[in-house]
Amino acid sequence: MQQSEPQVADKPEASRFEITLDGALAGFADYRLNGPRISFTHTEIDPAFEGRGLGSTLVKAALDAAGDAGLSVLPICPFVQRYIARHPEYLDLVPEDQRARFSLDGGGGEGSK
Repeated sequence: MQQSEPQVADKPEASRFEITLDGALAGFADYRLNGPRISFTHTEIDPAFEGRGLGSTLVKAALDAAGDAGLSVLPICPFVQRYIARHPEYLDLVPEDQRARFSLDGGGGEGSK
């Protein structure tokens, strides 16, 4: 049997996005919703599923959902912070006055012009 594509779903009753593969829970991204802001607090991939890029798939889907819902993002989770740093197209989701707090203030291009 061929492996299916990973599925990401928002589980608001658990305050997290979950990623499943072939029906098995592979990981999750916990969040707190506070009005127009969503704070991603913790991301975890089951060790049995590591090394397949599922964390990035999960965080991308969660950020896309936040953006589609018009939410601003506070990336408290270091994995989410690093994902946004590597994918600057998501930087606009982080309020400008909060970016320095998460080391996302655009200062990463040392010496490049």
